[in-house]
Amino acid sequence: MSKLIYLLSPIAVKDTIHLPMITFRILAVDIDFSEYDLLMFTSKQAVQSIEQINTDWKTVPCLAIGESTAKRIMSLGGKVVHQPQNFYGQSLSQDIVTLFKSKKILYLRPKEVSFDSRVYLATQDIVLGEQIIYETSCRSYTGAKKPSKHAIIIFTSPSTIRCFFKNFDWDESYTAVVIGEATKKHLPAYVCVEVASSPHIEACIAKAKEVLLSSNSK
Repeated sequence: MSKLIYLLSPIAVKDTIHLPMITFRILAVDIDFSEYDLLMFTSKQAVQSIEQINTDWKTVPCLAIGESTAKRIMSLGGKVVHQPQNFYGQSLSQDIVTLFKSKKILYLRPKEVSFDSRVYLATQDIVLGEQIIYETSCRSYTGAKKPSKHAIIIFTSPSTIRCFFKNFDWDESYTAVVIGEATKKHLPAYVCVEVASSPHIEACIAKAKEVLLSSNSK
């Protein structure tokens, strides 16, 4: 089974072929947290990046998207005061409007984001502080690394989609599995795609196995 499921995220997981698409580079040198009441994280990578930049971030309460992001914050000694009910930037921004409008919030973010929280919050007269702390770049592969025919390919972010298509052409026999609807929007319309039941890599792998079993039974 594992021979047909390709995982494009940075971390390898059992029962998949690991084909990481992105690398990370720290951009910020240092950050002053003293003016802020809350820090906002929308990815586990942002938490890992800020830990390398300035460990004082742990003195400021955090808003977090996603269970893995929240767990990473807490594992490093930070405090999570709020998680939205779903896993999208727009949901967290809506929660800020209703729950944290009077707070000074610093968004520690990647260079590219799928949802611009600052612009959205500005429409609600909320000024969101931002600091770009890391950027992603695409790995390069030769054609020999292209997934085999009938592969199920797991995309965990818009960046993994962008980088995959920089390296390879899509084969009509492939099936894509995406981590959520926001990621799905970045795939070309001609791609056959399934959405995981929840925005976790484990759920993506479970969905990929469902697809594989279904195709094998035909």
